[in-house]
Amino acid sequence: MTESLSAAPDLPIAITLGDAAGIGPEIIAKAFLLQSPAMRNCFVAGDVAAMRNAIRLVTPPRGVLWPVVQIENASEVSGLPLRCVPVLQMGAPLGAVAMGQVSAVTGEFAGRCVDWAARQALQGHIAALVTAPLHKEALHAAGAPYSRYPGHTEMLQAIAAEHLHTSVHKLPVRMMLANEELRTVLVSIHMSLRDALQAVTFDNVLQSLLITNAALKAVLGHSPRIAVAGLNPHAGEGGLFGSEEIETIAPAIAAARAQGCDVSGPWAPDTVFMRARARAGSEPEFDVVLAMYHDQGLIPVKYLGVEQGVNVTLGLPLVRTSPDHGTAFDIAGQGRADPASLIAALRMAHQLAGSAVSYNVGLPK
Repeated sequence: MTESLSAAPDLPIAITLGDAAGIGPEIIAKAFLLQSPAMRNCFVAGDVAAMRNAIRLVTPPRGVLWPVVQIENASEVSGLPLRCVPVLQMGAPLGAVAMGQVSAVTGEFAGRCVDWAARQALQGHIAALVTAPLHKEALHAAGAPYSRYPGHTEMLQAIAAEHLHTSVHKLPVRMMLANEELRTVLVSIHMSLRDALQAVTFDNVLQSLLITNAALKAVLGHSPRIAVAGLNPHAGEGGLFGSEEIETIAPAIAAARAQGCDVSGPWAPDTVFMRARARAGSEPEFDVVLAMYHDQGLIPVKYLGVEQGVNVTLGLPLVRTSPDHGTAFDIAGQGRADPASLIAALRMAHQLAGSAVSYNVGLPK
């Protein structure tokens, strides 16, 4: 596939290290070695030693070992020569890492990297952050403040709310998962299925639609065609299998239409994702599907190819993307990890940063 970057920003993009006991450092190293256009003007917010180890791990036996260059400021990236890996050391060096093992030390370091990069993006010093995978158990083991957050999304939401002097409740965010064939946005993120069902409210569905519309309109250049998945089998079948579609979801769709959104549904969740899938020789009916809960939306995207999946946080006053996979402790340190999803995340970060819009959309008063 030919790569192209639209409206690439002048400011650099930070790639956070992720959990150093996982595959984060090695997929970052591989992405640099592949010299993808998506790596232009990027640097690692992480640990110099971890990246040097990763470069040694993924460099072919007779290949040229790329230098890892420690920088002191993100602004130095544009002046560096090609074929090097710029790293901004995040505080004290990480030290020796036991690959594939949960550690409070690597969890704290991963959180530290994300915290720094988010604040730099909010202050306008970097164009975007692309986050390599962190391990939720390690993040929790790190203690306060990181143990408060189930993952990246909630941490970034809290940091952005603090920056804006508001509460997280007044800064709604949504997760979008996308690959070359399908985009899906989630009404709720990391919570139990029981709690996720309770989160299907008029306000949450409407808010999700407004955030999705604003974000994708900037990227596509037109209002996205949004399909809304039902909550129940067959979208409730006219109330036979549940009333949420009639009492909650359909009214939210109508309210979004009244505000200019091109949205339809609720559609049967077992077929709507196929109708939104972009395939060679056929035009999808929809640009994005709004799913009612985490697994409803993520299973179809990941089934189509996790190696090209990208996680985008919508609703933040900054651009954040990430690969659509975890730390893969089972293969960490073996040099086998595929950097394709990270490169896709970087490509999307360039595009979103270049669109120069804010995705923060709340409910109308």
